[in-house]
Amino acid sequence: MDTRKKWALGALAVAAAVTAFALLGSRPSPVRTVAVARGAIAQSLVATGRIEAPARIDIGSEVTGTVREVRVREGDAVRAGQVLVRLADEEARAALAQAEAARREARERAQEQGSVTAPVSEQALAQAQANLHSAEREAERARALVAQGFYAPQRADDAERALATARSALEAARLQARANQPGEVGARLARTRVEQAESALAVAQARLARLVITAPVDAHMLTRNTEPGAMAQPGRVLLSLAADGPLRIDAAVDEKNLRLIAPGMAAQAVADAYPGQRFAATVSWIAPAVDAQRGTVPVRLAVPQPPAFLRPDMTVSVEMLGGEKKDALILSAAAVRDADSPAPWVLALREGRAQRVPITLGLRGVGVVEITSGVQAGEPVIPQTEKAAPGDRVRALAAQDAPRPMDVPQGMISR
Repeated sequence: MDTRKKWALGALAVAAAVTAFALLGSRPSPVRTVAVARGAIAQSLVATGRIEAPARIDIGSEVTGTVREVRVREGDAVRAGQVLVRLADEEARAALAQAEAARREARERAQEQGSVTAPVSEQALAQAQANLHSAEREAERARALVAQGFYAPQRADDAERALATARSALEAARLQARANQPGEVGARLARTRVEQAESALAVAQARLARLVITAPVDAHMLTRNTEPGAMAQPGRVLLSLAADGPLRIDAAVDEKNLRLIAPGMAAQAVADAYPGQRFAATVSWIAPAVDAQRGTVPVRLAVPQPPAFLRPDMTVSVEMLGGEKKDALILSAAAVRDADSPAPWVLALREGRAQRVPITLGLRGVGVVEITSGVQAGEPVIPQTEKAAPGDRVRALAAQDAPRPMDVPQGMISR
């Protein structure tokens, strides 16, 4: 074989290889697809929360003292005003007895001022007036007798001094009698002493009362942190109570789902301890601020008919039902790309090629989403698990319908 023939055969082989490669490269890649379908969809949010009482009350002592008696145990129902704890009170009772005695003394002195002191001062005034009148007559008589020479001048001087003394005594008696009149300073001082004694008694009673700790409201005992003989101090929790009233659920929802929740939204809850017993709840409050550290929004749910097994601090899972449609255009969530971005899209199979198609999302269920624009019912869409890019030649390997409405469980879209 000459050189020309060899070159000709080689050229033919290369041409055949190039043709085969071109034919193979032009063949569409097989991909699995999911179909856009019509069906029912329900959007829900699931969050974890805890059962809470209307109020949790920590009971402590205002004073330092030894615990003498604890009258309740965990789980006990207590009524408002019921005695829970008693502290040692011997010293306080002695102080109360002393204050009561002081009050009795002050009242008796006040009574004495009105019934004895005031009349005595009136009698003293009358006596002083009589003494003054006698001193005036004696002074006048002494002056006359001295003028007649019967007495020495010293006798007249003595009489004048006795007269001055009588005048002073009368003025003092007059002031004393006036002070003891009703409404004057003596009576006011007596009343002030009684008020001081009553105030001291009230202080002693309050000190004794602080040694008896009672329930502020109707409640149930949660924890007991003290025993007889222990030392109670201000700031130390002795008992914890859960106030009686309607139970609620405190939960936290991811802030990205804030737009999906609203007051009045219906919900279903289930306690971890009783997974087969669901109960109804309603969103009653949404926090006005986001927890920056956790990226969550605190949510409170009312439980209108709490089952008997619920207890404060129980862990529950809450499913909040955000919306529902009976006839919606739905697609598997695995086929939606950039679902949380402002511009979600899908890779649709159109005319043998993978085409990027912008879409608009509606409700989001479990594993499926609602498509409100961009694709039509029955249109095949390439899920994200397939290796295909916009513009690629592809062919459907095996179409998979979207989940039927009866197959769509009620559940979470995010936590």
